[in-house]
Amino acid sequence: MKRHRILGILLGLLLCMMISGCGSSEGENKFVDGYYTAVMSDYSFGWKEYVTICVMEHKIVSVEYNARNKAGFIKSWDSAYMRNMNSVMGIYPNRYTRDYAAQLLETEETTEIDLLTGATSSGKNFQRMSAALLENARTGNTDIQIVETEKSEE
Repeated sequence: MKRHRILGILLGLLLCMMISGCGSSEGENKFVDGYYTAVMSDYSFGWKEYVTICVMEHKIVSVEYNARNKAGFIKSWDSAYMRNMNSVMGIYPNRYTRDYAAQLLETEETTEIDLLTGATSSGKNFQRMSAALLENARTGNTDIQIVETEKSEE
């Protein structure tokens, strides 16, 4: 009798777990774990922007946004470029790349990304690359996405 009671409890727990999906909901599993990268198709002012995200346990856990020149040098490491841009625009790559990346990490949506004055062109590129990444992360497509540069940016 005691064995039947334990078996009944175990079957009841198993049934509850199957019905509830072990406590997970569809919204929690919106992304497939992996690394996803998008790159702009062309160089802009000598730099080609890229975004890489890492998804773990169905959530974005890291975002890297930056640009490289043809030699492979990273834009946010270029101190001379930073000083020049900051004096003219009031912002610089190391600041806006971290800001845009933090916004995506927090919201996991491109529609929630606020563009920064002085870095709107890069912000629009970031939104477009991020949209491609999020679409890939939903389907698990880890191919590098090439995002076409808008003609007005050239």
